[in-house]
Amino acid sequence: MKGKRSFFERLTGSMPADDEEQDIADDREDTSIGKTNWVDEESDEGELSVDVYQTPDAIIVKAMIASVRPDDLQISITRDMVTIKGKREEEKTVSEEDYYHKELYWGSFTRTILLPQEVEPEEAEAVEKHGLLTITLPKIDKKKVARIKVKSS
Repeated sequence: MKGKRSFFERLTGSMPADDEEQDIADDREDTSIGKTNWVDEESDEGELSVDVYQTPDAIIVKAMIASVRPDDLQISITRDMVTIKGKREEEKTVSEEDYYHKELYWGSFTRTILLPQEVEPEEAEAVEKHGLLTITLPKIDKKKVARIKVKSS
């Protein structure tokens, strides 16, 4: 298998066994003669799957973060973007040679979501319940008019 790994392979960190040796050899391109190794630029992090939808007042982002401790989760919010970074720690109770099949993703993951509308980052809320992270991002109301009184000095 040449080229970029599939979404599933990046998500799980898996690679077909018969292609692993060829991919390792392909990754060792000589950059000293002007060749660029694009594979090295691909992150070893998994990509978090998300659902993004809107209500009349907010944009909602949901992601499964089962087995991620709150201390291992970082959420960065700007007016037009959300980045979720985290790490799943694998419990080393089983040795690698005892596995028959291994698909669960362990390690670092990240996901950046460009938002369809500007939000108020200071008013955002993040709640985790039963492994489901729900981020509520209040929309900026551009039609809202604030009236202020002029003070005389």
